[in-house]
Formats: sequence, structure tokens, C-alpha cells
Amino acid sequence: MSDPFVVVGGDAAGMSAASKARRDDPDRDIVVFEKGEWVSYGACGLPYYVKGEIQSLEDLVSVTPEEFREERDIDLRTGHEVVEIDTDERTVTAEGDSGRVVQPYGHLLIATGSEAVVPPIDGTDREGVYTLGSMSDGKELREYVARARDGEDLQQPDRGPACRYLEDCTGPVAVVGGGYIGIEMAEALAANGFEVNLFQRGDRVLKGFSDETSEYVADHLREEDVALHLDAEVRELSGGERVEAVVTADGRIEVEMVLIGTGVRPRTELAEAAGIELGETGAIATDAYRETSAPDVYAAGDCAEATHVVTGEPAYVPLALTANRHGRAVGQTVTGTPTEGGDIAGTAAVKAFDVEAARTGILDPDEARAAGFDPVTETVTAKSRAGYYPDGGNVTITLTADRDSERVLGASLVSEYGEGAVHRSHAIVAALSEGATVADLENYDLAYAPPFNTTWDPILVAAKVLAESVRETESDP
Repeated sequence: MSDPFVVVGGDAAGMSAASKARRDDPDRDIVVFEKGEWVSYGACGLPYYVKGEIQSLEDLVSVTPEEFREERDIDLRTGHEVVEIDTDERTVTAEGDSGRVVQPYGHLLIATGSEAVVPPIDGTDREGVYTLGSMSDGKELREYVARARDGEDLQQPDRGPACRYLEDCTGPVAVVGGGYIGIEMAEALAANGFEVNLFQRGDRVLKGFSDETSEYVADHLREEDVALHLDAEVRELSGGERVEAVVTADGRIEVEMVLIGTGVRPRTELAEAAGIELGETGAIATDAYRETSAPDVYAAGDCAEATHVVTGEPAYVPLALTANRHGRAVGQTVTGTPTEGGDIAGTAAVKAFDVEAARTGILDPDEARAAGFDPVTETVTAKSRAGYYPDGGNVTITLTADRDSERVLGASLVSEYGEGAVHRSHAIVAALSEGATVADLENYDLAYAPPFNTTWDPILVAAKVLAESVRETESDP
């Protein structure tokens, strides 16, 4: 056919788009270029693979390349890197083992994802310095852990014991970055017997969460013997051929391995070279249907901006659900049913040993003011289950609203693992999506049963307290 749908990138957004397009148009030519060997995999599960809770990399794969090719009739070309997009000629050029390929497109989706940020620190190129941005990264880290543990419990199922010649390897290691990946990897390494040092440039971990949530998580990390180094900007990863120490302004800490988890940035080089506009966040700018500044060229997933449901402004929050949702919408759009895919609230969750935390919306007061709001915030700690029900705990909720409109702006929640902080965040997402006020939220008809919550769920308690606070500030002279 003369109107193929071409996708650059074979992970969440790309394969969701290709699969939806195939279902909606069985006769369409669909070509996907992926430079690696893996497609449609759950990168969010990599810390748990490194930890040993997930036994095989293949367990993280949702659909194999063979299934895409044979069952879904998608022309998936792994091992092919797209090196050029020509929006005038409507072609992409890819390079693979078989040579150079020029592929015409009718519609094109750029789903190039994100890449790990490696900060400008001397020594990041030394052996023993890792990132966790791909399946191959996860494999390398798992093999390191397996060697350090003498192969115990962590052997690759198809390779046998990874190593049996290193002794006393589970010594001090470093994690640079106190965000999601940093905290999850601190848990993974500590669970395997390593002495973990976590370095955070700012004064708290989980910067995008509330102060109360960050403090709760930090205290628990210390309880689990993770050495937290806050306000500690790493200046150098020193050593010879292999990393030997982390150097900060406060001194030098000897380590055997360093994991850099300082965030990700969008892969936009291919789009930029094609003259496609980037947004103010640095990711690819799109309209509500994910179409870029180039006609019939779309962008979705971790390389693209989205619209924030609270501010109505572009935002860059690279998360799996957004990639899948927007990819699926593009698949519908290019087959004749224009679909927006929806805005984002920046909803995210993290597990830190025996603690769970979630956040959504706008929490930072400066960010709220820049968006035209006058934020009011309250923090409430309430029972997670009926007081007479055994084994309950507490949930701490920080809730923010606009003083004038009383609109809910965001929330941060934290509890012991299993006590519901993450699932309770879903009610806040609903409130943000419909522009609810704190009074509206206070009257949400949430489910109640003693094993799950109290009659007045902590969400309702927090909304009640914040509503009273907003009214009091409104009445102040």
C-alpha cells in the first residue's frame, strides 16, 4: 500500500499505537523500527528484576517480537535504528544489519522514549558505574549483583551461576539520586546484602512529593540501614580503571559500584534534526491528538509533552500509563477516528522497603503560584482501617487547594506498604480531572469496610480539614 503507518520505537507508546492501528485497520501496512532487540517491555520492573523478585528479563516482556509479527501482522524490524526523518519526502531512513533502508510513510509516530541523565560528574565512564534505562542495563546490573553474591539465588536461568570467584563483594555501593529509580534501587541492593549509600543533591528525597512524605520515606530508609547523604552534590567518582569512591564536598566514601539514578530526559535528537518543534519543557511539542508541527507526524510517550490537567499547560512527566494511553490514541487517530488520549496529572507511586507513597497534581507552592493559584495546604494523619480491625496503620495525606476557587490542586500520600496510600491517590486524580473543590471531595461517596478504611476515609478527613482551612483564610481580614 502507499499509505503505511510507520512507528519509530518499539516500546509502550510505539507498540500500543501499532497494535491499535492493526485492530482498527486490518489491511493497513504497519512498520515499526526498533534499534534494540527488546520491544513492549516493562522498564518499571527492572529494579525488581535486579533485586531478584523477578527471575527473568523475559517476564518483563508483554508481547514478544514474534507475536507482533506472526499474530498481529506487524512488520516489526528490530535491530534497525532510524537515523533520519524527511518530512518533505515523507520518508524515514533506518540502518540495520542488512544495510540502509528508506521507508515511505503516510503517518509517522515518533516514540523514541527517554534516556537516563548522566550528570556532569568526573569519572562516570569508569567501570562499575551503571545506569538503569534499558533492558540491557538491567541485565548488566543483575549480573553484577549475581557475581557479588557468588551466584546465590540470582543466577540467570539460561546461563547457570554467573560467577563463583569473587569473595566479599557485597561491600559498600552508591546510588546517586533520590528519586524513584534511586530509592527502588537502594531497596534492591540492600535486599542483596550491600551497604547502600544514597546521595541526593537537594535537602530531601522524592522532591516531587510533599515535605511530609519525603521525611517519612527518608526516616524509613535510615531504619533499613541506607546511609542517606542529603545536600551532597557528587563531584567525582574517583578511582583507576574501576570506580573506587564517591567524592563530595564533605569528603570521600569508598564504594565498589555506583548506580546513577538522576532522572531521564526525552530523546528528541531525531525530531530536532527533522525540524520538528520542541516545547518549553524540552520534549516534542504536540497538539491534543499528539500531532507535531510536521503534518501527519505524531509523537507520544517519554519523548513528548502532554497537557497538565490542573494548569492546562504543557508538562513533561514520563510515565508508562501516559505512553500506553497516548500511543493507543494515535493508533486510533491514524486509522480514521481522531482521539485525544487525555491530559495528565503527574500521578506517580513508589515503594521504599515497607513504605508506599503516591503523588498527583500540583504540590509545590511556587509552581502553583506560577500557574495563577493561591495554594493552601494541610497535612493529616488518619487511621487506614477501622480502629478495632487488627493490623491497621496510618495514612499521611498532604492536600493542596486554591484559596479563591477552592479547587483541589494536588496531593501527596504515604503509608506503610499495604495500608493504601497509593490506591487512595486515585480519588484525588478523579477530583483533579473534574476540577472538584475540596467541598466536593469531602462529599465523595467512597467505599467503606473495616478491613480497608474507616467510615471517614483519610481522603475525606483531609478534605474536611483543608476545606475548613480555606474558609478560615477567606474570612481573615
